[in-house]
Amino acid sequence: MRLMISTLLKPLSLFSLPTIHRLGAALGCILYYCLPQIRSRTRENMLQSKLFPELAQSNQALKLTFTELGKAMLETPAIWQTAHHKIGEMVKEVHNWQAVEQALAKGKGIIFLTPHLGCFEITSLYYGLHHPITVLYRPPKKDWLMPLIMAGRTRNNVSLAPANTSGVRMLMQALKNNEAIGILPDQIPAAGEGEWADFFGKQAYTMLLASKLAEKTGATVIMGFGERLADGKGYAIHLTTLDDHAIATPALLNAALETQIKQCPTQYYWNYHRYKVSRKSKPLPAN
Repeated sequence: MRLMISTLLKPLSLFSLPTIHRLGAALGCILYYCLPQIRSRTRENMLQSKLFPELAQSNQALKLTFTELGKAMLETPAIWQTAHHKIGEMVKEVHNWQAVEQALAKGKGIIFLTPHLGCFEITSLYYGLHHPITVLYRPPKKDWLMPLIMAGRTRNNVSLAPANTSGVRMLMQALKNNEAIGILPDQIPAAGEGEWADFFGKQAYTMLLASKLAEKTGATVIMGFGERLADGKGYAIHLTTLDDHAIATPALLNAALETQIKQCPTQYYWNYHRYKVSRKSKPLPAN
């Protein structure tokens, strides 16, 4: 199965990025019309954020979000199969790279927080061209995807740590070695590993791990995301150093995420079920 999927996806890495993004935009248009349930959830989450007041009269922003989603779906496997020396060529701008050098000089490691915004695959691979990084991941539900993910992500000094106890130990060791770790901070945590906190005006089950690691190690926390540039021109990586204790609570973490998302709101994964109430979460607090 892995060989078959890899064979099917390999041609994507042969296309230019503009072509991949044009195909992705077309895919996003198809998804917009063919997935009414996801379209409805995406619209509801966008309205909840209050970042798209024009949605009440026009679905233009909603369609643009699906266009960006389609681009993400095709660029991800393409990036996984792109030769590592070409990764750096895809990144056209890096804003505030000095934040990395300043953090490493402190000797306590870096916690990169990269939400479901823009192209989050490019950020860790680009960083790995310069320094080691260990990225927390959740194993896919489909076992056959695992080898593909491992091959695509574990390159250029990038290691993966599973979202379990052994993975947390890997993250701690990386920070002790003054290395970087990467976390998707808006993923829904497992039972007992999160708290409910406000996210764009609605309670969302929010992870505690990033806050605990920051408080325990004193590592520098840097928010980062890879903005998808227009017309397939490449990516711009944005890095923002947070103040000490800036994510000390789930509410503060979500506030930092909101600030990040506001920089490029149409490239956020609004289709992600961020407000989901499941068996993984603690009971939703009564109003």
